[in-house]
Amino acid sequence: MRVVIIEDEKPSARRLERMLNLLTIEVEVKLHSVAESVEWLSQHPHPDLLMLDIQLSDGLSFEIFEHIKLSSAIIFTTAYDEYALRAFKQNSIDYLLKPIDSDELEAAIEKFKMVQPTKIDLPLDVNQLRQMLVNPLENNYKTRFTSKVGQHLKLIATDEIECVYSENKGTYLYTEQKRSYLIDESLEALEEKLDPKDFFRVNRTFYVHVNAIKNMVSYTNSRLQIVLNNYDQNEIIVSREKVKSFKNWIE
Repeated sequence: MRVVIIEDEKPSARRLERMLNLLTIEVEVKLHSVAESVEWLSQHPHPDLLMLDIQLSDGLSFEIFEHIKLSSAIIFTTAYDEYALRAFKQNSIDYLLKPIDSDELEAAIEKFKMVQPTKIDLPLDVNQLRQMLVNPLENNYKTRFTSKVGQHLKLIATDEIECVYSENKGTYLYTEQKRSYLIDESLEALEEKLDPKDFFRVNRTFYVHVNAIKNMVSYTNSRLQIVLNNYDQNEIIVSREKVKSFKNWIE
């Protein structure tokens, strides 16, 4: 596996290299700017994987793709909050929020290995990425949902929702009125529709609303249990790989 790090902060680049070395992965080269990266990638075979910081010393890293047609898979490394990363998730293997957690790095590398040897097509939309970073809050997130109740349609405002959960192949909204409503959406589809300032996907089956969180309790295997104001039908556990990003989100 040929891996290249593009990171403008040299101490961060060295730390990431050490973390990769612990996973028995050798880094071919560390690059620190858009200009340096364009020059190197123009003169060398592209690596299997790029560990790519977003903000470099001379610009945003995706400006590299205005000069180079990249044939590498990408894992973004960034200090940007999750709400600014919708487009990046569609154009990369994964992204890691700084400071990078070793378990999250290992999970991202395993995810990369799982999609090999098939080459990944990365149709990076540079204008979309730039817009996401310049105006990250200008998104058309849903403010209400509809649910069929008998012969009627019930309107449910997103600020009334405590959590969204999946059960028996259905997706439900649980509201502060202590009612569950079935909706015709998957949890995956909701990822683009729920405002990530308000909602966080804590595991495969639950989103929680920040205003509905009553308490957080340490749980086994370095996980967290979430207690909501009203919902008590099932335990809500923050999966181990999401604990760090959840803590960043909640703060």
